[in-house]
Amino acid sequence: MKEGRQVLYSPLGRGFITGTAKPAGQYDATDMRNHDPRWQPGNFEKNVEAADRLADLAAAKGITVSQLALAWLLTRGEHIVSIPGTRSPKHIEENAGAADVTLTEADLAAIDEILPHGGFGARYAEGHVPTWI
Repeated sequence: MKEGRQVLYSPLGRGFITGTAKPAGQYDATDMRNHDPRWQPGNFEKNVEAADRLADLAAAKGITVSQLALAWLLTRGEHIVSIPGTRSPKHIEENAGAADVTLTEADLAAIDEILPHGGFGARYAEGHVPTWI
């Protein structure tokens, strides 16, 4: 892999984009989302609202919110490689369809307005930031 590439994991927000996220405390005791700042009260509701707004934008374009999110990642540059996980052949096809989505400057501005700094809450709980080798 070329130096400077970034591989994105969980590009669909660990359930927020797919509409399957639940508040902290509703996952198995070993699930990191129980402690993740984005699932805590206050942040969780803001992230669900942002995902709903993204879903509205996607619907207006005739695409899924997952395709919108992945298409947005494709606009970030050639150094970004996204690896969405799935358990469904249907979702693999849906995710691949993001490569055919064209986002306008207005679309990108709307996404930036919805999530100006990424998700609400830190990506990791304090003391739980992974170390990559």
